[in-house]
Amino acid sequence: MDLLALPAFNDNYLWLLHDGTHAVVVDPGDAEPVFAALKQHSLTLSAILVTHHHGDHVGGVAALREATGAAVYGPARERIPEPFEPLAHGDCVEVLGIPFRVLDVPGHTAGHIAYVADDVNGAPLLFCGDTLFSGGCGRLFEGTPAQMLASLDKLAALPANTRVCCAHEYTLSNLRFARAVEPRNAALAQYQLECEALRAKDVPTLPSTIGTERAINPFLRSREADVTQAVQARAATATDEVSVFAELREWKNEFK
Repeated sequence: MDLLALPAFNDNYLWLLHDGTHAVVVDPGDAEPVFAALKQHSLTLSAILVTHHHGDHVGGVAALREATGAAVYGPARERIPEPFEPLAHGDCVEVLGIPFRVLDVPGHTAGHIAYVADDVNGAPLLFCGDTLFSGGCGRLFEGTPAQMLASLDKLAALPANTRVCCAHEYTLSNLRFARAVEPRNAALAQYQLECEALRAKDVPTLPSTIGTERAINPFLRSREADVTQAVQARAATATDEVSVFAELREWKNEFK
């Protein structure tokens, strides 16, 4: 299986997984990069996986479905371009012969889902939309801090070698914030250097891994003493894990 990150808009990645003949695309906000990749690699699009309803994730769905006849799968509790197969936590969808488990991960949107396969080329593979980013997490447009914390806990519990296919190249800005929160984190400092080198070559920083994110991502580390203390130094009212997480997310919203 080959995994391609197709750049779109300013900072989106449309993930294309293919076996040399057939392909599946995740969150195609723009159809044109997908059409170009299908033509370049002589691929037939078999399926479209959608994580949530935002336009930069679904904008190309209708054109791709019309042109290719690909099956569309998406979150049962969100408005996805019809027709599509609605999915919820515990469901399984098989694409390219690979079973993907569906996880409910609300927070960024109310009905956001993620897809995880236990073994693709020897390691698990996660398509997480805008729930988890490398070094960060999605804004809370529709969900609550408690929901997002629970969703991130669900993803953090996946095996350490799970490849994390986020939908945006936000890594460097996220890591600048992470360093402000946890300046003594040596793994974070090293990861920032590695990611800066990749971006200097115009190479994606993604996919990351769950193990990396556990070590460097403040939103997966909000219960760690250094992160909690940094948050409480700004907001003394953050006295439990949900309020600490909420203040951490608010801090990121305001961070320059």
